[in-house]
Amino acid sequence: MFKQAGIRRMPVALKSSVAASVRNHSHLPLATKITLPNGKTYEQPTGLFINNEFVPSRQSKTFEVINPSTEEEVCHVYEGREDDVNIAVDAAEKAFKSGVWSRAHPQVRMRALNKLADLIEADAETVASIESLDNGKAIQHARGDVALAVAYLRSVAGWADKVDGRVIETDSEHFTYTKREPIGVVGQIIPWNFPLLMWSWKVGPALATGNTVVLKTAESTPLSALYVSKFVAEAGIPPGVLNIVSGFGKIVGEAISTHMKIKKVAFTGSTATGRHILAAAAHSNLKKVTLELGGKSPNIIFDDANVEQTVQNLLVGIFYNSGEVCCAGSRLYVQEGIYDEVLEAFKTAAEAIKVGDPFDDATFQGAQTSQQQLDKILSYVKKGKEEGARVITGGERLGNKGYFVKPTIFADVKEDFTIVKEEIFGPVITISKFKTLDEIVDKANDSEYGLAAGIHTTSLSTAIEASNRLEAGTVWVNTYNDFDPQTPFGGFKQSGIGREMGTEALDNYTNVKAVRMRI
Repeated sequence: MFKQAGIRRMPVALKSSVAASVRNHSHLPLATKITLPNGKTYEQPTGLFINNEFVPSRQSKTFEVINPSTEEEVCHVYEGREDDVNIAVDAAEKAFKSGVWSRAHPQVRMRALNKLADLIEADAETVASIESLDNGKAIQHARGDVALAVAYLRSVAGWADKVDGRVIETDSEHFTYTKREPIGVVGQIIPWNFPLLMWSWKVGPALATGNTVVLKTAESTPLSALYVSKFVAEAGIPPGVLNIVSGFGKIVGEAISTHMKIKKVAFTGSTATGRHILAAAAHSNLKKVTLELGGKSPNIIFDDANVEQTVQNLLVGIFYNSGEVCCAGSRLYVQEGIYDEVLEAFKTAAEAIKVGDPFDDATFQGAQTSQQQLDKILSYVKKGKEEGARVITGGERLGNKGYFVKPTIFADVKEDFTIVKEEIFGPVITISKFKTLDEIVDKANDSEYGLAAGIHTTSLSTAIEASNRLEAGTVWVNTYNDFDPQTPFGGFKQSGIGREMGTEALDNYTNVKAVRMRI
């Protein structure tokens, strides 16, 4: 399924610099008409979404949203600050304590989430176009994101009435049971690489289990989350249950992480920012934390692999979503028997990728999301060249307007090179040889990250042994970036805490209560 939708991220840095211009617009409308590159016109909400209404921020400040493909302004949206977070949290707390959502029959939540999915699906082309405009991703991939977000909302809706406890047999004098209860007000901070998809991954399980939400969008990509918020009331979700505060990490993200009324925070982004959030949660009210963080995932090809199929998986593994994917297969290891064959085939395929206008259906790789990310990627390319890596293809910016980078393959790398060790978060991959299974397992696991890995082989024994020995939360065999709503996703080591999707995601949003009664 992840041939539809890639995953995640470059981080929403709480300490990042303010990259967009900020203005004080006391009379900025709460919606603005936008004409998309495909000629379609729609109304884009620009306010904060609190209590099922779009409202201006208290200070009436706004920030600029840029089209990464043209470097032109799309619009301004209201910028939330600490006082806006407080208002949103109060609304969420009031809704939670009222029981209108937290104590509603589970089928009420199920119907509302399914209705929300239906409304998004009915407007899927507009939503996908907004995602392409705001993020720079290819429209074919944005459509996949919308489809996967809709599928996930439906999947988690199906679990809403299946969150239950168990009876524990102890002795004849006691009746003992457990029940799962919602945590309360949860704060959520999503990244800019998959804005709508990550919105669904966060909002879905939180609402299915009866919590209320205050969510911060990424400052560079706030549009899709605000747009789909207009469906919330129509779906039957009561006021205060889902609130969205657009703004910057160092202000809104910090306020969410430290807020004493927020009982849990979920974050997708960089490992460095994840550490900061974990510390902030501990120093405030010891709120529960789930973190989906960085990756530097190995993609391993054995001599018996189907080369033609594998090369297609490599393209999806590293160039999908312009390489802005947390679990991207950015470290490629090829067994020496087919190294030259794979390298040549991969080079040819990479050079055939269409890079450019995201609204062209033939485009596979759109723009990078921001000038900051473009500069970061190019600085890593420069560093790779300085360290002695050989550029097989790419290695430079494409054009001089829009944040485009040519698909880049480095060979002749050493394991201690910066481009092998650090997450680049762009369309850049390194390729190395290996001889034995033991050797490649050691190399693959020699990383602070453990988010994902890929294995390509026709041997079931090799696939199972390698999968069992790799230190990664997800291992794909003869595929890559292949997601399903029922399959949990998350990392080992410094790639995170907790899981998204699957039944495991529901564990993140419930407390277990044990009741022991003498009879």
